[in-house]
Amino acid sequence: MVGADIIGEIANADWPLFGWIDDIRAPLAAARAAGQPCALATLHRVEGSAPRGPGAQMLFTALADGSIEASGYFSGDCIEGDVAHHAAQVLADGRPRQLHYGQGSPWIDIRLRCGGALYVMVERVPADCPAVADLLRHAAARRPCRWHSDGTTRRVTGDDGPLLETTAEPFSLTRRFDPPRRLIVSGGDPGALAAAQLGALARFETVLVRPDGPASPPPFPLARYIRARPTDAVAELGIDRWTAYLGATHEDHHDLGGCLSALRGGAAWVGMIGAKSRTEGRMAALRALGASEDELAPLHLSPGVIGLGKSPFEVATGIIAQIMQAMNPAAERA
Repeated sequence: MVGADIIGEIANADWPLFGWIDDIRAPLAAARAAGQPCALATLHRVEGSAPRGPGAQMLFTALADGSIEASGYFSGDCIEGDVAHHAAQVLADGRPRQLHYGQGSPWIDIRLRCGGALYVMVERVPADCPAVADLLRHAAARRPCRWHSDGTTRRVTGDDGPLLETTAEPFSLTRRFDPPRRLIVSGGDPGALAAAQLGALARFETVLVRPDGPASPPPFPLARYIRARPTDAVAELGIDRWTAYLGATHEDHHDLGGCLSALRGGAAWVGMIGAKSRTEGRMAALRALGASEDELAPLHLSPGVIGLGKSPFEVATGIIAQIMQAMNPAAERA
């Protein structure tokens, strides 16, 4: 059993950076590799206002020293400590828990500042759970899948569907997992580097492509650094609807080919940094490369948000915001 001091550390953390983790698959993979069981908490119903929507998840991992490690958040410190308390019990006895916070909750001493109600299921996931292996395999192959669980048994199917579905009696839930959101940035000037760093901080699987770039790695963490032409890098990585591509080399022989490849691959968002005065020439060059009007329609030239400013991080902030909007078309991210 995890002690109250450990639960308190989660509830009253000075720096609750565990809340930055939106996708529990990375900590789930780490726990599996370490042979540690986890308690997976899924927010499956929300009444009224709440910081997170249905489908949001937290993961609590039992560490070898008896402590518990949290990933994700539901309320921004209102209930995380109590969920951790129940997660510790689930880890100990294996029985799933159905938790209800807010209006109508049995825990009247736990108040939600937003005034709503949250319903959470907590289930124990063994380190050797076959469903976890399936979940991670689909993620590595960049395929959507769905996690089906009644709290005791679980399975994964390789199909698409709503973000979250539940049945009441007997209770079960189905939660869709999309491939990790990915951002490919080509270029190496301050603007390109700012976009890559912000993308990584925003938890995108971020790849920096810099043709003939330095042999030394980038000065901040990224998923990958490729010193090749953008068209070659795109061909190697593959493009899908969970990928955004930003051409920022400022060299049209690189940016145009990379953007066209990303457009034809069905990327969620494709943009190219550059002065608006270059727009007409760039569009003409893309047409000369065989691009159709339908293929060019989604292209963002001179992307960003007007009024933020022109410094590297100001421009990059607007671009990342546009990409986030494009990757949330149904407004269903939890």
